[in-house]
Amino acid sequence: MKQQTFNKSRLAASIALLMGSTMILPAVAQETAPAEDMEVIQVKGIRGSLARSMDMKREASGVVDAISAEDMGKFPDTNLAESLQRITGVTVSRSNGEGSQITVRGFGPDKNLITLNGRQMPGTGNTRSYSLENLASEGVSALEVYKTARAENPSGGLGATVNIVTTRPLDAPGLKYSVSGKGIYDTSTVAGDEITPEVAALYSNTFADDKFGVAITLSMQQRDFQQQSANVPGWQADQGLGNATGDNAIDLRATDAEGEKVGHTYLPRQISYNINDVERSRLNGQLTLQYAPTDDMKMTLDYVRSEAETSTKGQGFGVWFNFGGNISSYQLDENGTAINFTETANDFAHSANQDTTLVKAESIGFNFDWQVTDTIHMEFDYHDSTNAIDNGADKGSRHAGNVIIAPNNIVTKTYDYSSGEVPQFLITWPDNAKEANPGDFDPLFAQISRGAGESSIKQFQFHSEWVNPSDSFLVNAKFGLAHTKQQTGGWGADNGNQGPNGYNGNMAVFPDSMFTRNDTGNFLDALDGGGSDLVTNYYYTFDYAEIIARMADYFGIDIDPLATGGIDSSGSVTEETSSAYLQTAMYFEVADMPIDVNVGLRYEQTDVSSPVYRKVEDSIVWSNPTEWQVLYKSGENLLVEFEGDYDLLLPNIDIKMEVTDDVVARFSAGKSIARPPLGNLIGALSLSGSPKPGSRNGSSGNTGLLPFESTNLDLSFEYYYEEGSYAALGLFRKSVKNFITNTNTKESFEGLRDPLNGPRAAQAIQDLKTAAGDPSFVPSDGDVFTQIIANGGGTLDAVTGNYIVLQNGDDPLMEWTISKPTNGDTRTVNGVELSVQHMFGESGFGASFNATFVTGDVEYDVESFAQQSPLAGLGDSANAQVFYEKDGLSVKVTYAWRDDYLIGVGQAQGSAEAPPQFGKEYAQTDMSINYDVNDNLTVFFEGLNITNETEQGYGRYVEQFLFARQYGPRYTLGARYTF
Repeated sequence: MKQQTFNKSRLAASIALLMGSTMILPAVAQETAPAEDMEVIQVKGIRGSLARSMDMKREASGVVDAISAEDMGKFPDTNLAESLQRITGVTVSRSNGEGSQITVRGFGPDKNLITLNGRQMPGTGNTRSYSLENLASEGVSALEVYKTARAENPSGGLGATVNIVTTRPLDAPGLKYSVSGKGIYDTSTVAGDEITPEVAALYSNTFADDKFGVAITLSMQQRDFQQQSANVPGWQADQGLGNATGDNAIDLRATDAEGEKVGHTYLPRQISYNINDVERSRLNGQLTLQYAPTDDMKMTLDYVRSEAETSTKGQGFGVWFNFGGNISSYQLDENGTAINFTETANDFAHSANQDTTLVKAESIGFNFDWQVTDTIHMEFDYHDSTNAIDNGADKGSRHAGNVIIAPNNIVTKTYDYSSGEVPQFLITWPDNAKEANPGDFDPLFAQISRGAGESSIKQFQFHSEWVNPSDSFLVNAKFGLAHTKQQTGGWGADNGNQGPNGYNGNMAVFPDSMFTRNDTGNFLDALDGGGSDLVTNYYYTFDYAEIIARMADYFGIDIDPLATGGIDSSGSVTEETSSAYLQTAMYFEVADMPIDVNVGLRYEQTDVSSPVYRKVEDSIVWSNPTEWQVLYKSGENLLVEFEGDYDLLLPNIDIKMEVTDDVVARFSAGKSIARPPLGNLIGALSLSGSPKPGSRNGSSGNTGLLPFESTNLDLSFEYYYEEGSYAALGLFRKSVKNFITNTNTKESFEGLRDPLNGPRAAQAIQDLKTAAGDPSFVPSDGDVFTQIIANGGGTLDAVTGNYIVLQNGDDPLMEWTISKPTNGDTRTVNGVELSVQHMFGESGFGASFNATFVTGDVEYDVESFAQQSPLAGLGDSANAQVFYEKDGLSVKVTYAWRDDYLIGVGQAQGSAEAPPQFGKEYAQTDMSINYDVNDNLTVFFEGLNITNETEQGYGRYVEQFLFARQYGPRYTLGARYTF
């Protein structure tokens, strides 16, 4: 008989855990009662789920964690990402207050691979990131997280590979079904329904002596909520500080030997407060058909489909800042960050936006599993999966739009972030008025866009296994082949700035009756300084559709972006990977300690191609003091094709040693990869359509990018000291080469000239200095524009009737900062993982805790202006849960903490050196209560974010505020019937 490591039977252990007592196990495996005589007890609930997860962790080769369903149709969390964050080393990024994508061991969403039943899934848009919030949890039986490389798994998970296992009817024969319904009460809701429904149903049954099985899962969720936020889109470095002196120019930076201030200065581009009312609906369906004509053969056909529609109607208000001559006072802190400053003139901008995004994902797959002989097993698997996104899914307008209107008669505006959690702005008005006058609202412009994209994966996999029938150290050998074709593409259309494109005295467009004044009493009230404490504590709301209709009628504009400008650009990437692997398992003993060794090697060849169509730029227009535009050649599109390729060898070894009956030690080494973001592979050149000074940026893809390639080392120790209880310590090191960094270059393009740096502007600047009687006077860009017009250098726009400044042949070519991704150097990440799970005997109480600490030379250096390649997502994290489960009652409280971390590099309106975005420390507490009315019916109550935590972010320094978002707690009450 083949010698195998003998541990306590996992079934017996689970039964013992359920019964709350220690069972006496047979001394040898042969004495175990025959399977047909054993009564199988299904372990349910929190304790059963944790026990199954612990068993998988213990028995696995390499470092593997798992989460299993507590019962059919009952996953520990309603959102899969929220469940995954309970695993050591896993944190989540949130979208609309829900867990969306995961970061594992400091590696962000694009560097982790999500598979569905072992199949690689396409991401949303042009990313590889699979959005977990779009997949319902009811049809999921387990989540498997592989943190170490394994040759038989698809490549692409640098942090981890996460496999979603769905319900299969032949895995649990017989009739089973579950129906649940609940009402979701979102405390943030204002415009929508306070209580929205979520229903789900799961049916599984087998027929013909369990040879044929059917499983169906259907779910529907609706959620209405409001997102409130404060935003600074970016910080500009070294833009000048006007002419303020004395007490109006406080600068706390250090000075050099000559008394000159040392370091950079930083000013915000704008500040806005925003309110978005969101309606979100999600439909999920899964169908699985299985047929097993013999005990050795099984065929599975499955289909998964999801639709998630998110509709947003938003309002915003704030002020725009112009750096330079109109700053009248300022205060800089030690880092050079403006915490308080005052500017003159400009507008109290109000915006309205509306968009609807529809994401459709579907996957159809076929699997043929064949036990050819007692020693040979084969498996064939194929799937075709797509993920499509449409950001013009609104059934009425068929577009996404934003419109800005404002009273443009501010006397002064002040930015202040000297206290509280949100920056403040204070406005003074003509004639000492206390507030803005609705009669002064003038249209600036409307921007209408439309876009769509689709990602698809067609994948064939062949797996085979030979099991050694003899009693030797070689246990088995596995061999496999795979071919994966991944495509992503999309198009975008934008009609540019439509309408007057500037405040030009068109107040008659809007009657006063269309405005509603609101106070800020309930706005951002969870933040210190928010709510009624806001300095500007009022704003006006208006209807987006009415604004657009009035502007379209008044100015004769066409709001259809496809009609006015056509498709701006379209591009796609095709990535084809062929792979083969060989993997073996060995077993032997050293000093009576069982040792399992798994060795594997995977080879991959990848070819990438990217055809791109884009509009051709024609000229530059300075359309008003603060706005610029790029004009395009009508009807001309440029086709450019790019190609790239690479091949890889990915070895791995896992060693597992059972030091004692209760202690397991592991060592793993291997290579893993994460492929470049798909958006980076699209070779398109894109220039900003609004090239204001400081925002003359562009980007270009790079189809020749190589993947991130990591050499990994893992060492861990696990102590399983009681049934359902264990403690574990893990150390890991990842040395990653080909780190991708964005390289900035200065480039000019034929035909695009800069009137701000031409002779007309030079003459205007000289005229303004003369008028000021000060040769050192630095006029603002808006002053230069006005003077050019006064000097006769403008052109009358026949559409708007206003003067604009067109480029001239004697203007120099405009200089753009073009960002392009390139492969860089090697970086290292080191980490420690701790986890403890404990069941308190028969009391019904249990608890678990885990923490991850990561460091490395991958952090963003906030003092450097050089191009950097940091690791987004890197940061410490911890999770804890306590529960009570007994006599049909279960109560669980969970806590998830994440330290400050880098969100990414680059700010929407930040400087050209690509400044960072950091997320502040965040902690969320959730709870759930379940009560079994009888064996079939359970009622439950759930609370999410019950302490009303907010999400906050900043730039180089904490004082450089970027965002604060408030969603509020939400609660659900429901019932589940299971048979």
